[in-house]
Amino acid sequence: MRFSFRAVAMVLALLLLLIGLVWLLAPDAMLSGWGVASTPSAALLGRRSAALYVGFAAMFYFARDAEPSAARSALVKGMVLACLMLAALGVLELRAGNVTVGILVPVVLEVTMSLVLLFTARRAD
Repeated sequence: MRFSFRAVAMVLALLLLLIGLVWLLAPDAMLSGWGVASTPSAALLGRRSAALYVGFAAMFYFARDAEPSAARSALVKGMVLACLMLAALGVLELRAGNVTVGILVPVVLEVTMSLVLLFTARRAD
């Protein structure tokens, strides 16, 4: 299966925008899905995280037509690093008993996004 960077960037932009909007508008939904008590502090951090997700969405949307370059490679590597760190943290928090198995949904999504980005970037080289 072949993916163009443009297609992957568009899907990522949409997905990251949706995640950001959920964090912004309904942080309790994300937290409860992971078995984390919703507190004003946790909701505050979730809403602030929304800005990062929307920012990543904008970067991928505006870079969707970028040709292979050092800048595009840096964007991909940064996103892969962020996703793999989030996935690892999710697994560690699950093992520590701080979250429920609901965390595995974003973990699988983060690993999948990383693999698709790496596959797409490698294909373009």
